[in-house]
Amino acid sequence: MNPDVPSILFVEDDPSLGLLLLDLLQSEGFNVKLIRDGESALNHFKKGTFSLCLLDIMLPKIDGYTIANEIRLIDPEVPIIFITAKALKEDKLKAYQIGADDYIVKPFDEDELIWKIRAFMRRTQIPVQEKLPIAPIRIGTYTFDYENLSLNDGKSSQRMTSKEAELLLFLVRNTNKLVKREEILLAIWGQNDYFLGRSLDVFISKLRKYLKNDPRIEIENVFNVGFIFKIDHPF
Repeated sequence: MNPDVPSILFVEDDPSLGLLLLDLLQSEGFNVKLIRDGESALNHFKKGTFSLCLLDIMLPKIDGYTIANEIRLIDPEVPIIFITAKALKEDKLKAYQIGADDYIVKPFDEDELIWKIRAFMRRTQIPVQEKLPIAPIRIGTYTFDYENLSLNDGKSSQRMTSKEAELLLFLVRNTNKLVKREEILLAIWGQNDYFLGRSLDVFISKLRKYLKNDPRIEIENVFNVGFIFKIDHPF
């Protein structure tokens, strides 16, 4: 495969759909590795470098949720898109909580899939020299190290997921300002979606738990509008 061309790990056990999408993605100029089962998919991800992952959920040997969870431990940033027949709300919420970037239910529009893939790749393929490091930030009694995904209050350190750290950084940069739900969803997830909104509430609850030892810090919920990150005497 050409190392200069974006590469996709595509995991699908349906032979017909797999070959159909393989041809489509290759015709759009992508390098594609089509894998039929979850165990082989994980092995290929660990050995290779991929720009994006397309995962089915119901797979032989290892399911898509487990694959996504393992991928997130290895690479917090690579975009993950689920393509699945599972349409229940619980399935979508579980996928987003694991760290999925999008969830597409079969059958789907092929042009929309290509558009979403290109959109995610544009957001993640920023030249390294343009990514400036973010210095640790004091938040009350806490030190928030965005680069190392940690929150430390001097007594203990909380390891954060990439999305938790992005959300906290966004809120801190808008301290004492009302930020609307749709603003947060677009900034962190790239789209405003009902199921992502439910996932956002879960992430907010986690941040409140992480910050509970400093009573000066509050994440106020403005019902049906958004949130205000409040702190008295932050430094």
